[in-house]
Amino acid sequence: MPQGLSIKHQAGHYAVNLPAATSSTPARRSFRLLTDAERQASLDRSLSHWTPDQDVWVFGYGSLVWRPEFDFAERRLAVLNGYHRSLCLWSRVNRGTPELPGLVFGLDRGGSCKGVVFRIAAREVRTTMRELWKREMPSGAYIPKWLNCRTRQGGVRALAFTMDRGTDAYVRGLPPEELIAIVQRAHGHYGPCTEYVLETAQALEQHGILDKKLRAVVLRLRGPARPKNTAGKG
Repeated sequence: MPQGLSIKHQAGHYAVNLPAATSSTPARRSFRLLTDAERQASLDRSLSHWTPDQDVWVFGYGSLVWRPEFDFAERRLAVLNGYHRSLCLWSRVNRGTPELPGLVFGLDRGGSCKGVVFRIAAREVRTTMRELWKREMPSGAYIPKWLNCRTRQGGVRALAFTMDRGTDAYVRGLPPEELIAIVQRAHGHYGPCTEYVLETAQALEQHGILDKKLRAVVLRLRGPARPKNTAGKG
């Protein structure tokens, strides 16, 4: 267990005590938001091959599954090979702060990931992508890539936000106890980090997607089941 971390069992649940920062937490001074010009340049690079008559597919694997916040013409279940879903990104805006960052999902290298692809109509692409970049690229910790996804209806090439391992926003190898404690304490612009993880897990299950690692995290977040009250029975 990391130094300074304690987990106590109290009245049927776990209370987690964690210092304001751990050895894993990135320094606050290293955090910087992209400027509007930098974010627009990133978007322009990603759409450099796009023509105004083309629909665009976007691959969702985290909060986009349950809260896309854009209109779409079609939605399909999809599998992306070569990447897996992981709580590997420090969130210092949406689900945390620079002082107390949370953890959100990124697409890390290796394995495969089941998620959802959304088709955005050509006429909506510019507006939708501009808003999507504000949401997903506040600090440039993702590398947007066009990747091949498999669906029952056939293959599609979709935009996916993959993890940039070269940034200090990338985290891996956290002990389970520390990961859970970070998620439980963090709160950002979009709300509690715990809500984000639980909502993602629920949405994936509703789509018939089983993520065993995420399921294990959810069970720890919810804590041990309370014993049934059997008083007066027997």
